[in-house]
Amino acid sequence: MQQATSANATGGWRRQMKATPMVLTGRVLSILFVLFILIASVTPKLFFPDANDAYLAQLGWAKQYMPLIAAIEIIGVVLYVIPRTSLLGAVWMTGLLGGAIATQLRVDNPLFSHLLFGVYLGLFMWGGLWLRDPQLRALFPIRRNKP
Repeated sequence: MQQATSANATGGWRRQMKATPMVLTGRVLSILFVLFILIASVTPKLFFPDANDAYLAQLGWAKQYMPLIAAIEIIGVVLYVIPRTSLLGAVWMTGLLGGAIATQLRVDNPLFSHLLFGVYLGLFMWGGLWLRDPQLRALFPIRRNKP
């Protein structure tokens, strides 16, 4: 990864990172995760609360909790997209996804389509963060056995 240092207009110094294919892939995964949460999860909870009444009842959630859950999701996404707080956002969203998995397990929904969906989202989220954050890659390196 190449780094260049340049002076900005205020006289301070900043690092400019050339985005590698790995970092770009991480950004794409992160953007897909964020868009999915905002469009497929938050939007129905805030703007179409009556559309999911039957499904919410099946899961055991009262309709009055939907704005709170949407707010928790929005806070997690905001934390995730800010580079300084992205790790906190990923941990926050992991807790939320764990709750979603537990809810699906409690009502005995199908494994691959419902129960593991939170795992799939978590893999996108953490994979995107790992690919775009060199500090996280250093903390959790993938090691290859050399012959």
